[in-house]
Amino acid sequence: MDSPWNELTLAFSRTSMFPFFDIAHYLVSVMALKHQPGAAALAWKNPLSSWFTAMLHCFGGGILSCVLLAEPPLRFLANNTNILLASSIWYIAFFCPYDLISQGYSFLPVQLLAAGMKEVTRTWKIVGGVTHANSYYKNGWIVMIAIGWARGAGGSIITNFEQLVKGCWKPEAEEWLKMSYPAKVTLLGSVIFTFQQTKHLAISKHNLMFLFTVFLVATKITMMITETAFMPFACFEDTLSRMLFGWQQQFSPFEKKSETKSSFNGTGSSTSKPVANASDKVKKKHSKKTE
Repeated sequence: MDSPWNELTLAFSRTSMFPFFDIAHYLVSVMALKHQPGAAALAWKNPLSSWFTAMLHCFGGGILSCVLLAEPPLRFLANNTNILLASSIWYIAFFCPYDLISQGYSFLPVQLLAAGMKEVTRTWKIVGGVTHANSYYKNGWIVMIAIGWARGAGGSIITNFEQLVKGCWKPEAEEWLKMSYPAKVTLLGSVIFTFQQTKHLAISKHNLMFLFTVFLVATKITMMITETAFMPFACFEDTLSRMLFGWQQQFSPFEKKSETKSSFNGTGSSTSKPVANASDKVKKKHSKKTE
């Protein structure tokens, strides 16, 4: 007989994301789009472009993973139910009378609930991406990490391409150059679940899914409540960066000291030369006078 913990984690891993968790994911994605400058005006001016951008926000991870695996990138359109659900949320978010959806979403408990449910879907996407890549490339852990990362956080990368097409792309917002917290935590999850899939991590998948989801939800809610960019990986990144790439920085102070010493010695010798020359001139003048 299984323990209560195993029964809990196993039941959690079998939870269906449709419809409630998918609704939370679509709602958070669409509201993030609506809060961008000029997004509401664009929806009234060009609804088709706004709808397409919203679909990229909602299904960007699936599109990117399909591109990386040479699958049809528009395969997400085959799921009519999810497309209709995401389109309905986009419509009521942008065109609801008196902006009731935005007013209701502005309450912090609603945002916390929706964001927490969205993080649950992130775990499911990472696991689905890793498993799907493993079916193509058996134990190809680099491919599995890449696909799990793409499916879990590919929406932000796809939307960068969309901003480039619209002409509002900013280099400082590039996800490859400056990774956000969701991209970092998704990459970590992809690595962990890849190791579990390849039997390098001695833990069952349902236990790992439960623990990783609790970590995601707890950190996300903490960041929203405190309204700070709380980075749980900052210390680890600092330590790892110094261990792997900090050797040059450790030797640079000694190089600078030696350079300053040599430059000081050089200036000292250069200043001593004019003094010696001046003393020679004085001696010559004195000898001429005596003559």
